[in-house]
Order: sequence, then structure tokens, then C-alpha cells
Amino acid sequence: MKENFFVKSHGLGNDYIVLDKDLLTFSLNERAIKTICDIHYGIGSDGILLKVPSKKADFGLRIFNPDGSEAEKSGNGLRIFCKFLFDYGYTKEKEFTVETKGGIVKAKIEKEVNGKAKVITVDMGKAIFEAEKIPVISNKKECIGEKIKIEDKEFEINCVSVGNPHCVIIVDNLPSEEEVKKYGSLIEKNSMFPNRINVQFVKPIDKNKAEIRIWERGAGYTLASGSSSCAVASVLTKKGLSDGNIEINMPGGALTIQIDKNWNIKMTGEVQEICFGNLSNELIDSLP
Repeated sequence: MKENFFVKSHGLGNDYIVLDKDLLTFSLNERAIKTICDIHYGIGSDGILLKVPSKKADFGLRIFNPDGSEAEKSGNGLRIFCKFLFDYGYTKEKEFTVETKGGIVKAKIEKEVNGKAKVITVDMGKAIFEAEKIPVISNKKECIGEKIKIEDKEFEINCVSVGNPHCVIIVDNLPSEEEVKKYGSLIEKNSMFPNRINVQFVKPIDKNKAEIRIWERGAGYTLASGSSSCAVASVLTKKGLSDGNIEINMPGGALTIQIDKNWNIKMTGEVQEICFGNLSNELIDSLP
């Protein structure tokens, strides 16, 4: 691997660029992140995964949204990052740990094809429902079933943290993409949520299956999201609508989520590499 090497991969249509901090010749600041993630001026992606050192886990990971902000955790991002580590020889082990801003995560390569990781399980940590720890401004200890009015509509919201904050809205019929973009954006930035929030609209099918649409904090409308799937599964289990073993279906594909009695979450799904290469000198020279 040479200087400024990158790999672009996707998890169910949720795509990330992976970089190794030790190979970069430039500062990955907000403007650089925005440029690299831009489909016209850069590579184009839903975010950047940066491999960094860790004193607490086998590997360290920082996750950046395309608007330059930093995320605590990303389920699809973690699986993509773990594939990168395995495929490019950073580890030969099929089980290892990754430190994120949202906590330390255990990962397992479940299936490989031609020496490349294909299906990965990630231990996403615990679901946390305490309002102050999410955080969400609420008069209740847990923000479950609370009402919020956004312009002309009232929503019943259920908030949870799975290392990053989520607002889950259970519906009878899934909203259109335009509605997700409109209300998702307004809910994300509502004053109830000091650190902004990810938003999911979920239609339960049965206790073992649900369908969702996603507005991702800092990224917008997203085809798939691992942490969103974990959040939805946690809320459905909390409300007795799931037994803790559930398939979450999204426009980009499906993930399997398992939640135990102590609210520990495991997520399993596929990842696929799109391309790899080196950022050009011309691109790097255009960065600040």
C-alpha cells in the first residue's frame, strides 16, 4: 500500500471510504472530508473510516460523516472497516476488537470468499434507554412513547443510544423518501436533541421482521444503516414487538440483529468492496 491509499466499500448500499492515518500525507480536516466525500469533486461516499492507533483495542477507528462531523459509531462502517483490516493483512485473526468513539466493539469474520471477508458479525455494545445518557431532553427517565410535533405532524418517538443517539418512530405505513427527508431533517435538528439524532421510521411485519427508512445524522437519507437497525431492534424489543432476534429490511438490503436479556446487541450482515486506489496528487494539492 502506498501513500494516500484508499478502499471504498459498501454495506447494503451504505458506502464508506477507508483510510489509514499512517499513510496520509495531508490533514484530514473538515474541508478535506467534505471534498473527498463529494461525488463531483472527490470519490463520493456516505463517510470516511480512518484507521488510527488504539491503546485499548486491537485497532482504532474514527468515523466521519460527509458534512465533516464525527460519529460515535456506525454498524455498516464497522463491518466495512473490519473487512478492510482482514482483506489487507492488518490481521489474520477472524476475531478482534475495534475502539470507536462510542466504545470498544468485538468483531468476527463469519464468512470469507477467496480470502476476502464477506459476512461479518459485530458486537455493537448495549442499548441504553436513559434519556440523559442518549442524550435527549425529556421529563421522563426514558424517552419511550413521547410525543413531538414537527410542523403539521405529531410523532410518537422512542429514543435509544447504541453508542450513538437514535429516534425510532413506529408507523403503520412507511413514509415516502421525500417525507423521510423532510421530517427526518427537522427531527434530527430539533432542540430536544442536544447532539442531533439519527431518525428511523419502522413498520413492524412480525416479531422477527421489520422494514425501515432512515435519516442519518450528518449524512441524510441513507439506503442502509447498521446502528439504525440495532436501534430499531432494541426499541421493538423494549416495547414487546420483537423477541430480540429480528431481521431489519432496508432499501439497501437486510441485517440480522440479536439482543440478549442484558441489552447486548449483535449485528450480522454482508459487505462488498467497490474499488481501491490512491488519492491523486492533484486532489491532495487542492485540499487545505
